[in-house]
Amino acid sequence: MTTAPPTVEDVRAAAALLDGVAHRTPVLRSHRLDALAGCELHLKSEHLQRIGAFKFRGAYTALSAVDPDRRAAGVVAYSSGNHAQAVALAGRELGMPVTIVMPHDAPQTKVEATKGYGATVVGYDRYTEDREAIGVAIAERTGAAVVPPYDHRHVIAGQGTAVRELLEEVPDLDVVVTPLGGGGMLAGSILAAQELAPSAAVWGVEPEAGDDGRRSLEAGEVVRIDPPRTIADGAQTAYLGSLTFPIIREHVAGIATVSDAALVDAMRHMAATLKQVVEPTGVLGLAAVLTGAVPVVPGQRVGVVLTGGNVDLARYAELLATGV
Repeated sequence: MTTAPPTVEDVRAAAALLDGVAHRTPVLRSHRLDALAGCELHLKSEHLQRIGAFKFRGAYTALSAVDPDRRAAGVVAYSSGNHAQAVALAGRELGMPVTIVMPHDAPQTKVEATKGYGATVVGYDRYTEDREAIGVAIAERTGAAVVPPYDHRHVIAGQGTAVRELLEEVPDLDVVVTPLGGGGMLAGSILAAQELAPSAAVWGVEPEAGDDGRRSLEAGEVVRIDPPRTIADGAQTAYLGSLTFPIIREHVAGIATVSDAALVDAMRHMAATLKQVVEPTGVLGLAAVLTGAVPVVPGQRVGVVLTGGNVDLARYAELLATGV
C-alpha cells in the first residue's frame, strides 16, 4: 500500500493524538548491562505499552485517520501478532469492526489476544499464501480500509512517537537502535531523531535469517526474500515498504543482523538483570549492541527500543532454558 510519505510534522501530530491514550513507557537503566555493552544504555520499554508492544501507537494513529464516513465498514490488517492486537484494540476503542489476517503459526497467545479485543481472525499459510492479497480481497468485498503493519504514513508516524518520547527524556543520545522488520519503527524513529537529535546515529537490526533490509541498503533498492525462519516472529517480513525504504536508505547509520542465539542471550539478560519479559523480536536492538553488531564506544549514550513482550510463556521458558 502506498500513501503520502510521512514527515517530522506527522510524528509530532501523532504524539499529540496519543497523549493520554498510549502509555508513556519507562526508560530502564542497568549498570550491569552498561558494563556488558561497553556504553551507557537507555532502554525504551515498549514491551510495557498497551497490548504489550509499540504497535499500538501506529495502529491507533492510523485508525484515527480513517474518514468518518468509512469507519462503519471497519478495517482489515495482516500481522503475525503485535500489529494484529494493536489494530484490534484501536478498533474497539474507536468503534470500528476489525478483521485480521494472521499466519497459522502465529504465537497462540497473540491470536487469542487479538480475538479477545473483538477482532475476526482469518488464518493463512505464511510460506505459501500472500497475506496482502488476502487482505485486499477482504477489503474489496467489505469496503474496509486496509491498515498495513508498516507501509502507511500514519502507522510510521505513530511508531516514531516511541523514540520521540525517548529523546525527550534523554535528549543527548549518541546512538538510537531499533528492531527492523518492515521498517515502520525504524523510519518513524529516524523522523523523530531528525527533529530532536539530528546528530544521533540511528541503526536498525534484523535477524540473520531475515536480512532483506541490509541487502536492500547495499543494493540501493528494495530486495525481496522468502519469509525468513527465525524466532523473531515480529521481524519475519520479506521486504521493506515503499514508504519506509526511502527514509531508511537516506538517513540510517546502518543495518545490523544478529543470530537467534544472540536473541536468547539478550532475553536472558533482560530477565536476570531487569526482571523483564521481552519477546525475541523485542531484543533485536539490545542483542546487536551486546554482540558488537552495532558499534559503540565507551562513554556513548545509546538508546535501544525494546519493542514487545508478547511471547508464549512456555516457549519463553524453553528458550531461556535450552536455547534454540
